Amino acid sequence: MTKITRALISVSDKGGLVEFVKGLRAFDVEILSTGGTAKLLADAGIPVVAVSDHTGSPEILDGRVKTLHPKIHGGLLGRRDDPRHREQMAAHHIAPIDMVVVNLYPFEATIARPDCSFDEAIENIDIGGPSLVRSAAKNHRDVTVLVDPSDYTAVLDEMRRGNGVVSAATNARLARKAFATTAHYDGAIADYLGGRKDGEPEHFGATLHIGLHKAQDLRYGENPHQDAALYGDFFRAVEQLHGKELSYNNIVDIDAALSLMLEFIDDADACVAILKHNTPCGVGSGATVLEAYQRAFATDPDSPFGGILVSNKAWTLDLAREVDEIFTEVLIAPEFAPEALAFLRKKKNRRLMRWHPAAMRRGGREIRGVFGGLLVQDADAAMEDPRRARVVTARPPTADEYAGLAFGLKVVKHVKSNAIAFVGRNVPSRWVAARRHASTPCMRRVRRRRVLACRCRDPYWPATRSSRSPTASKKRPRPGRRRSCSPAAACAMTTSLPRPTPSTWPWCSPACATSGIEARRRRGDARVDSADHPAPRRAARGAPVLAGCGAPR
Repeated sequence: MTKITRALISVSDKGGLVEFVKGLRAFDVEILSTGGTAKLLADAGIPVVAVSDHTGSPEILDGRVKTLHPKIHGGLLGRRDDPRHREQMAAHHIAPIDMVVVNLYPFEATIARPDCSFDEAIENIDIGGPSLVRSAAKNHRDVTVLVDPSDYTAVLDEMRRGNGVVSAATNARLARKAFATTAHYDGAIADYLGGRKDGEPEHFGATLHIGLHKAQDLRYGENPHQDAALYGDFFRAVEQLHGKELSYNNIVDIDAALSLMLEFIDDADACVAILKHNTPCGVGSGATVLEAYQRAFATDPDSPFGGILVSNKAWTLDLAREVDEIFTEVLIAPEFAPEALAFLRKKKNRRLMRWHPAAMRRGGREIRGVFGGLLVQDADAAMEDPRRARVVTARPPTADEYAGLAFGLKVVKHVKSNAIAFVGRNVPSRWVAARRHASTPCMRRVRRRRVLACRCRDPYWPATRSSRSPTASKKRPRPGRRRSCSPAAACAMTTSLPRPTPSTWPWCSPACATSGIEARRRRGDARVDSADHPAPRRAARGAPVLAGCGAPR
């Protein structure tokens, strides 16, 4: 238990400071301060003792040395319950300091600026601030340390209840936060300096520090026998509006759903995706969220049961009623209409999440644990434009085919290995089905529509010949035969139905690919098989059998 009689205050973030210090003055707390903080308080009519007057030593070296003095750190580190400490403090005229209010120079904000120079970064490394924080936190049985303005109100309320006293439990909690703050600060400095070689920045530096606060303990991990917890700012991106506590698997699925929907966040059309086990099994676009959901659901009516639904537009009551007919684990939207939210809340176990796209940073880095370390890579934020690809077929793709390829590439980036994505167009919108195996309802639907299906497999599947080989066959494969295609190829393969017309033959299956279809993901050959309706030996005039689009080499 510490009764506050003297406080040292020196902050960069001055938000809420004047009101807090006025609250301290109500308990006759003496205020020591420096520089701009002292001026702010004095201008607000608060009596302030300059640190240089308290120590008898001036600020020197352009302010680099202000608080590094025995009368400051002795007043913080001296133990009040140790007679020898009290005797030495009295002999050297060291007055105890019971509270430190400090936040550090904004080093991370400074180096985040594109125009930040190395010298400017060095000048924004705080020395005196972390020293004060660590001294106060070490002696937290006798000293209260505040590094976060959000703690001002709670501490003042406790002082009012205890006649100027702060409890040992509060001091211990604040000390933990203080050490976490200085650890993160020092890690940021080490990573910045370690990320430079010969004066130039490196993409991956010599050190990697990760400082995250625990957001929530989870009931269990991926399996019931595993313990788990969530760290970081996940709940800044998503906000739970209703339902049971999130599980480990829920959070993994939500992360996959949001990563996919970020691809469509800027689209004018509504988009809805249905995911199971981190993989999209249906993605639809439409003029309304209801239409988009119906198209996503139609790709595979079996998989949505127990799945995750996410949209890029606000949910309506019509969509809520439609979705209510099946069991779903989590529903995610940037907003819910009030009547839709009230309707969906009738089922107590269904989790409703509002996501905030503005709080989600695109790009960044992905981290994966391995034995003895971490694997780090840049997040896959790139997206190919099919129109920039090199056309290798007799007929270039149509505008509709380009649009379908662009839509499919957004989805196929988020499916798992050995999955395939079928893209279909139904005027005026497109839909995509993404599944983990070829023998799925959506594959059977393709076969029923007499569409030549293209299965692009992972490079470890053997191929008879490589299209890169100068001896590769240029003839169209006969029924039942297989032929490899370029690893950069995003194939659009169709066959004409008997007497097709634009109104009766919606364009189906223009893109079918594994999650690694993009050229940047490929290292080997993708293999193309014909489905149970092979290409005819000769197509009708003006109706080409194969329209392919290859990425630039």
